[in-house]
Amino acid sequence: MDVRESFSVETVLVPVDGSEESATAVEYATAVADRYDASVHVLYVLGRGVVKGMNAGSVEEDAVAENAQRFLEEVGSVADAYGVPMATSMAHGFSPTRKARHPGIVVLDTADAVDADFIVIPRESVIETPAEVLEQTAEYVLSYASQPVLSV
Repeated sequence: MDVRESFSVETVLVPVDGSEESATAVEYATAVADRYDASVHVLYVLGRGVVKGMNAGSVEEDAVAENAQRFLEEVGSVADAYGVPMATSMAHGFSPTRKARHPGIVVLDTADAVDADFIVIPRESVIETPAEVLEQTAEYVLSYASQPVLSV
């Protein structure tokens, strides 16, 4: 990057999994968006255990949606406090029928789909539950993203 060129950001993508670490990543993403007058897109990524449970019928889709919505509302208050526009989406991080589907690819595909020019991703989660999927994704995103990435 030529130092004479200004750095601009229009959309910051932040993948989340419901963990405290991903909530912290939303705070960083919001700060970056606020600094550059950008918007934040929060992508809730469903983990392998949740996806398998929903497919098997042992996990209620409504309960998963309700938990995700509650988390997104909580982190949305951060964006509201800064006056930063926030959009949300949800994706399965794994697929029982597509071997190439994992959270890293989901994050990068979403970055392209929402035209994100900056990604903030949590490095790891200290809580070991099926919903905490992003700890395995940060290294992949750092290695393959074409956008600048902040790992927190």
